[in-house]
Amino acid sequence: MSSIHLHSVSKHYGAVAAVDDVSLDVAQGEFVTILGPSGSGKTTILTMIAGLNHPSGGSIHIGGRDVTALPASQRNIGLVFQSYALFPHMNVFDNVAFPLSVRKFGARETRERVEEALARVRLEGFERRKPSQLSGGQQQRVALARAIVFKPDILLLDEPLGALDRKLREEVQVELRRLQRSLGITTILVTHDQEEALSLSDRIMVLDHGRVQQIAAPQEAYLRPSNRFVADFLGTANFLEGRIGSGSRSILLGSGQAIPCGPSALPEGARVTAILRPERLALAPHGPDGMLAATVSEAVYLGQSVRYHVETPSGPMVAVAPGGRGGFAAGAQVSVSWQAEDVWIIPDDGSTPG
Repeated sequence: MSSIHLHSVSKHYGAVAAVDDVSLDVAQGEFVTILGPSGSGKTTILTMIAGLNHPSGGSIHIGGRDVTALPASQRNIGLVFQSYALFPHMNVFDNVAFPLSVRKFGARETRERVEEALARVRLEGFERRKPSQLSGGQQQRVALARAIVFKPDILLLDEPLGALDRKLREEVQVELRRLQRSLGITTILVTHDQEEALSLSDRIMVLDHGRVQQIAAPQEAYLRPSNRFVADFLGTANFLEGRIGSGSRSILLGSGQAIPCGPSALPEGARVTAILRPERLALAPHGPDGMLAATVSEAVYLGQSVRYHVETPSGPMVAVAPGGRGGFAAGAQVSVSWQAEDVWIIPDDGSTPG
């Protein structure tokens, strides 16, 4: 298994920068997700690592070796696409064995490796079935088996779960993480699905317009986003704009109200945006103990939780309360509160959050 190092990698199509000065270090055995909206450059980065596309600038190293100009056939990389790209006329065994036949493996070793790969993805006994006889999840596992059968140095996954329904996608996520850990293989996943990135990754690289916005562990990226884009893209976020108050432990909102926050290194008077995740907010009947007075505009039942949309003097906010019983109806007057340490502050001048 190998590490991956991208140094100042760029890809230009004419005057358009699809990828702009991207640097990333992926440790041996690490699972990193490249997350971003459509057109952010995710797949372009993946294809450059795979050797299917070549950078306009920068360098790519795999296992300490410079592969920037190396063809894909010499990189020993397993690749899985959203479409799975299975051969419909071949059975499962022959689909999985295909990379071995290209590499001129003998019949005995081919059988041993295919059986091992199918066991890894829990598809023993499916060798003679055609892709049309498999479910979407089973087809995805065949594609994974084919990608690992030749024991690649790294595994690249381009939206591999995108064609699956939500329930099946969640099941396959568990299987994918189990497989990656059991193999110890260095893996990069490309996705636009935030939950997928948060649940699978050791670290996440968030992209927008070809530029890196943040590289961090899932919890850090979610609770301590580097900017407003990351906060908004990783899930629902509440934004309150104001200035750092006296003692750097409060924020003075535009409405004139001061709200508590954790200690900040920013100077008094600095313009900031406070970020609060919905599940960190608590609603209570209107009273003096709340931090913001609010009116419930909508209550959405979600089974295990209720999502409340509320109107405050500082604008609309969203709160998520666990449990599906009772609660507040639309029109209820409530108080919104939170723990000071749950407030994350982003400076409006683009400097380092804190």
